Amino acid sequence: MLCVVYKSPKKAETYLFVERRDDFSRVPSPLLDTFGTPRLSMIINLATKTHLAQADLTKVRLALKTQGYYLQLPPPPENLLKQHRASQADPSA
Repeated sequence: MLCVVYKSPKKAETYLFVERRDDFSRVPSPLLDTFGTPRLSMIINLATKTHLAQADLTKVRLALKTQGYYLQLPPPPENLLKQHRASQADPSA
């Protein structure tokens, strides 16, 4: 199963996976408006992959078959202050 990955010019680290090159017919218009004009990033053969860098391969395949696209959003930002406070907390308190 081939899929085409596009990068958003408006949203950092946001990618849109579709089944065919330049076929956005199954992607909702509001999503495309927010995403911006898709920029081709890569073509991937999902049949030969065992994992993807930042997306769950099973979810990508399922989304492509059921809705015709998969939207990969950036990971949430780290809350370093919260991590620091948790590491400083007294476990006996």
